[in-house]
Amino acid sequence: MASTSALSWSSSCCSSPRSLGGSLRRGNPNPADTGRAAPIVAQKKAKKLRKIILKEDVPGMGKQGQLLDVKAGFLRNYLLPTGKAQLVTPLLLKEMRIEEERIEAEKKRVKEEAQQLALIFQTVGAFKVKRKGGKGKQIFGTVTAQDLVDIIKAQLNRDVDRRIVTLPEIRETGEYVAELKLHPEVTAQVRLNVYAN
Repeated sequence: MASTSALSWSSSCCSSPRSLGGSLRRGNPNPADTGRAAPIVAQKKAKKLRKIILKEDVPGMGKQGQLLDVKAGFLRNYLLPTGKAQLVTPLLLKEMRIEEERIEAEKKRVKEEAQQLALIFQTVGAFKVKRKGGKGKQIFGTVTAQDLVDIIKAQLNRDVDRRIVTLPEIRETGEYVAELKLHPEVTAQVRLNVYAN
């Protein structure tokens, strides 16, 4: 019997026009009074990004001097305390631009020097290398990059790093061509005359 009264009570509760909000019949536009749920539209959370310049290389982020946008928390909790980044200011941007122009001018100057040195190597002609001879055209030992560097130092008074010299394998007398990579964009060709004494 208790179950039937519970049913009658719930059915009487829901069938009452007052339970749905009596304001439905009166035309009240407020949805809270109608008893229906209104959809809530939330705004997107604003992304808090900060513009920074890296002071040193950071793995997975970028190289030193690179301009990046990072989240404010990452900047505040990691990059600033470790000294790996700096916030961008107009003065800092101007200094960066001046530094980039100085670096570009330096690169251009180095390239021009390399081109002048390559021109000198072409006008000199062939460098003579004397080695102890064996049978026929054979020589004892080989001519190495260090030998060529020493000859250039003696004849032209120019210091050249032996790591930029590319030589073919020289085991006989004759004329050979060596390459000097003076700059990533400038390569000089040097002729060598190897003869036996």
